[in-house]
Amino acid sequence: MNETFIIAEAGANHNRDISLAKSLIDVASSAGCDAIKFQTYSADTLYANGTPDFAGYENISELIKSLELPRDWHAVLKDHCDSKDIEFMSTPFDKRAIEELCDVGVSRIKIAGFESTDPRIVKEVARAKLPIIFSAGIGSSVSMARNTVKWIREENPDADITILHCNNAYPTPIVDINLGQLAKLREIDGVRVGLSDHTEGILVPPLAVAMGATCIEKHFTLSRRLSGPDHPFAIEPVELYEMVYNIRRTELAIQQKSTELTDSEQSFKMAMRSVVAAKNIKKGDTYTLDNLTTKRPCLPDSIPAMNYYDIIGTVATKDIKKNEILSKACTLEGRDAS
Repeated sequence: MNETFIIAEAGANHNRDISLAKSLIDVASSAGCDAIKFQTYSADTLYANGTPDFAGYENISELIKSLELPRDWHAVLKDHCDSKDIEFMSTPFDKRAIEELCDVGVSRIKIAGFESTDPRIVKEVARAKLPIIFSAGIGSSVSMARNTVKWIREENPDADITILHCNNAYPTPIVDINLGQLAKLREIDGVRVGLSDHTEGILVPPLAVAMGATCIEKHFTLSRRLSGPDHPFAIEPVELYEMVYNIRRTELAIQQKSTELTDSEQSFKMAMRSVVAAKNIKKGDTYTLDNLTTKRPCLPDSIPAMNYYDIIGTVATKDIKKNEILSKACTLEGRDAS
């Protein structure tokens, strides 16, 4: 598995068209994502009767009904994911969905941000004894995330948990993404952290990886021109490819090398400076600020510029011409080599 686990969030962008859902899987696999995630919910278990319009959504129960992923798709989508070498995931929003996803053999379960504040749902997921990824609830507060972790561990003390920092606005203005929260979430013992990103574009996910995110979730669509509530803020296939590429490049960039010089620097090390004679120097002369300077290059046997002041006051062991690079044999300490 790659260092950063990248989830291509298909959500409801399948538009209840199985061929569209399979095309989303194909794109996510081709882009190099580790998993693709759908959402499994039912209008009658998600919203209560009389729910008012909010956040620009009208007749929310009817909208949800029109977006429901048919439950008999689970096995079909899982098989297609297996054939494309990408992990199948779907966020469950009720107990039946959890059971159905476990039955088809999902490797982990994702809990949505709003649901992560509901101990009943969280505990139902934890009882499945699978690794859990959850988006931090609205506000992404550390105290609320700690509660979610506590509920999970009450059912599964050894649970593998990843917390995704998440602004639960769709889309999220970049001024509100608050990536500094990643550091606070890392203070919770025994968890990994990541980002569920709802900003427009692909700038934020690589930034989050540079700040320690180990999991990235991002909504995508085949086209923002498609009808449906999640298409307008989702990224399109070309952007998904570029986002994955940028994340993998970020992983390389933040690696810490154990050697003083990287492989690419080796051929440039001669561009450092050496100690050089500023004028003709005779054997027995004392090295001074007046008769020594520094210039490029630095050769294997030359005196590095960093030692310039160390040899001031020592004695030349041989004649040295102006602009000649001093070798280690040119100093008093090197007399036995002259």
